[in-house]
Amino acid sequence: MPFDRGDAGLSFSFQSPHFPDTYNLGDHTSPTPTMLCSSFRSATASLGLGRRAASTIAQKYSKAVYSAALSKSPQTLTKVQSELTAISNVIKEVPDLKAFISNPTLSAKDRSTGLAVIYSRAEGSKKEPVSDITKNLFGVLSENGRLGETQGVIEGFNELVAKYKGELEVVVTSATPLPRDLSSRLETILKQSQTAQQAKSLKISNKVNPSVLGGIVVDFGDKSIDLSVSSRVNKLNNVLQQSV
Repeated sequence: MPFDRGDAGLSFSFQSPHFPDTYNLGDHTSPTPTMLCSSFRSATASLGLGRRAASTIAQKYSKAVYSAALSKSPQTLTKVQSELTAISNVIKEVPDLKAFISNPTLSAKDRSTGLAVIYSRAEGSKKEPVSDITKNLFGVLSENGRLGETQGVIEGFNELVAKYKGELEVVVTSATPLPRDLSSRLETILKQSQTAQQAKSLKISNKVNPSVLGGIVVDFGDKSIDLSVSSRVNKLNNVLQQSV
């Protein structure tokens, strides 16, 4: 049976070689660790607040590839996750491939050639062939002009796998690396949250992004708590523009 193409009603077939409110702190000074932890504790008490803006299109592809892999076996799900992680890393590390993914004007032949390079790089030294499920995913993304959604699709897929395994992955973004004591305090607060207590395991990572200016942004699942200085600056700019 051929798979459905197009963004609506995505489904994958194994017979075919192709697939188809944020929180802001009050003043404008850089928040202290105590202030951050206090604000974060309040935020985690109400987890219905602030959801990350995720592409609806990317989510559809994430769910489709997740369902296709899991329907085969848990082992296949793990293999596809490893492949997508490798592909994500390759795209981030090789500027030409990042530009390739972001270019919607390439011909079908050029897209096919570019994907072959990505698969080869992702296979690494072991040269274990990329699975049909992963190739089918990118075949459909390419055909539908959605290769630019690649990173969002992979992130969404990883979130679904983490939920399936009972894992809670938390990404704390800060302008500079978090001090160990602050990281430990945030971890303690997170473990007390209802979401973390429902998970089998908790994984916390620190992502450095100077554009946040100060404070932190905490992402977990499909939720986000924004305690960054940049969000307060943006809010102030919006207020000033409205008052002019």
